[in-house]
Amino acid sequence: MASFSRYSFIPTIKNDEGISFQSTNKINVRIRYAVLNGSIEFKTHTVQEGERLDSLAQLYLKSSEYWWVIAAASGIGWSLQIPPGTLLQVPVGIDSVIGYLR
Repeated sequence: MASFSRYSFIPTIKNDEGISFQSTNKINVRIRYAVLNGSIEFKTHTVQEGERLDSLAQLYLKSSEYWWVIAAASGIGWSLQIPPGTLLQVPVGIDSVIGYLR
């Protein structure tokens, strides 16, 4: 499967000055809500010293590019480095996330 970005399902928005941009805020909320209500199956992972979201995405989702999916599912910010002890909700597979967003 080809990778998808966090912008794949987001329409381009124009601000008052006519400048186009894409907002990831809505997609993050959709993913988080889907995890919380059980629409996207997930497993939990407690972050250990030295772990980063990109390496965990490679381990669980088979691509480090999906670090943002774990961040969105877990309701955390956009830093690749997270403190040890943080409890993450990691979607079981990227296909379930893509299926939910379509």
